[in-house]
Amino acid sequence: MKKLFMISIVFFLFSCEQEGELTKDELFANTISDAAVLKHSGIFAPTSGINVSGGFKIYLENNRYKLKLDAFTISDGPDLKIYLSKADTPTDFVTLGNLTSSTIYSIPQGVTINDYSHVLIHCQQYNHLFAVAAIIQN
Repeated sequence: MKKLFMISIVFFLFSCEQEGELTKDELFANTISDAAVLKHSGIFAPTSGINVSGGFKIYLENNRYKLKLDAFTISDGPDLKIYLSKADTPTDFVTLGNLTSSTIYSIPQGVTINDYSHVLIHCQQYNHLFAVAAIIQN
C-alpha cells in the first residue's frame, strides 16, 4: 500500500505541466479597476465542431495589460490555454495561462501587445484550436 501511495505522489509531481518563463508568475489577476483604460477587444469565432460565444477586452492598468474574457462560453475540452498569437493559428504565441473559471489574465510585462494580432483558445494536449479572435485596437 505504501509503495502504491509513493508511486502516485511521484507520478503527480512529474506529470504537472510547467509554465514558460513569461507566464510562470502571476498568471491572472482577479480585478480590473475603474481607472483601467480599454485598449483592445475582439469577438471569438469557433473552429469546426466547437461552440463559443463572447469575446475579450484588453485593459491597461498601472502600466500593466490585463485580458478579460467578456460574456465568454466555450465547449468543454482538455488542457485549454489562452494565447496571444501573431497569427490566427498557434505558431508564434505567448501563453497567458490555463483557461479556468477566472476571467482576467495578466499579460506579462515583456510582451508588446501591438506585436500580436489574435487571441486564441487552444487545446495544447491534442493540438486543436478551439476559438480565434482578432485583436482590434479601440
